[in-house]
Amino acid sequence: MDEGDDRMNIVVLAGGLSTERDVSFKSGDMVTKALRKLGHKVLLLDVFLGYGTCEQNIDDIFEHSLEESVVVSDIPGEAPDLEAVKASRPDQSDCFFGPNVIAICRKADVVFMALHGENGENGKVQAAFDLFGIKYTGNGYLSSAIAMDKGVSKDFLKANGIPCPQGFALNIADRDENREPLRYPCVVKPACGGSSIGVSIARNRQEYEKALDDAFVWEEEVIVEDYIQGREFSVGVIEGKALPVIEIAPLQGFYDYKNKYAAGSAVETCPAELSQELTEQMQHYAERVVEVLGLETYSRMDFLLNERDEIFCLEANTLPGMTPTSLLPQEAAAVGISYEELCQKIIDISLDRLAKEV
Repeated sequence: MDEGDDRMNIVVLAGGLSTERDVSFKSGDMVTKALRKLGHKVLLLDVFLGYGTCEQNIDDIFEHSLEESVVVSDIPGEAPDLEAVKASRPDQSDCFFGPNVIAICRKADVVFMALHGENGENGKVQAAFDLFGIKYTGNGYLSSAIAMDKGVSKDFLKANGIPCPQGFALNIADRDENREPLRYPCVVKPACGGSSIGVSIARNRQEYEKALDDAFVWEEEVIVEDYIQGREFSVGVIEGKALPVIEIAPLQGFYDYKNKYAAGSAVETCPAELSQELTEQMQHYAERVVEVLGLETYSRMDFLLNERDEIFCLEANTLPGMTPTSLLPQEAAAVGISYEELCQKIIDISLDRLAKEV
C-alpha cells in the first residue's frame, strides 16, 4: 500500500473444511463486493482449494483479482459434503492451506477472515498467520480457541457470573457411561460446531440417544444442556461496546441451519422490543463475555430469555456471519453503520490491535 493511499490489497479468506463452508463463501462474497466499492483490490480465496498450482505466477495477482476470485452461489439447504470437497482438490495434499494461499496472503496488506467454524474460528489459522507474519481481521488465536469450545467457554462465563444453561460435555469415548441430562427436554449439540448443524432438542431418552448419534457425526465431543423455552436474541460487540439487541423469531421450529440462511424463515427485530432494563442487562452480559474471553475486536453473543425474564448466554461467535441474513450487519445498521462501513471498521480496528502487539 502506497503511503497516503488508503486503498489496500486484501484477501478475503473463505471456504475451508468446516460444516459452515458454504455460509463462509456467502459472507466472503458480500465482504468482497463491499470492499471493492470502497476502492480496494480484493481477492476472494478458498483457504483449502487455494489458487492454481505451486508453479503459478502470483506476482500480479491483485491486478487480476476480479477474474481470479471464487465464484459464489446461494447457500444450499444442507451442510456441504466435505469428503467431496477434499476429493476435488487437484494436488490431494494433506495440508490445510491450499496451493499459494500462504504466499498470496503474505502479499496482502490484510486478510479479511470470512471463515466460519472449524479452523477458521478455533484459532488455528490465526496462530499460523501470526507465525507467517500475516495481518488478519478479528480476534487472536487464544481467545478464538477458548470461545470456539462451548464447554470451555461456558466454564469461563459461569466462573464470572454470566448465566448459562446447566449441562455437561460428553466425549464419544464416554458415551457408554449412559450419562443422562438433568431433565427433559434438553439440547444436544457439537461442542465446537456452528450454524446449529448437528443440534437437536430431545424430549425423552429415545430422542436423546438419536440426538447424540446426530451430534457425534460431526465431532467427538458434544454439549448436553437444559432446553430453555423462550425468546432468542443476539448482541454484537465492537471494540468492547455492545450494539443494539436483535431478536430472532423463526416462523417454524428453532433457529436451525435452514432458518438462519433461508430468506424469510425468521422475523428479525432490531432494536428488539425489550424493556430498557432487560436491554441494558443483555448488553452488559455481552460486554462481560468479551472481557472474560479476551475478545479484542468484534464478536457476537447469543442469548435466550425465558418467561421469567431470566437471561441465558448460549455462546460467543468470534467471526460472526456477514451474509445477507446475518445479524451483526443488521445491528450495525440500526446505529447508522452501513455494510461497507462495517467491513472497513473491522479492518481498521483489527490492524490497530495488531499494531499494539508489535
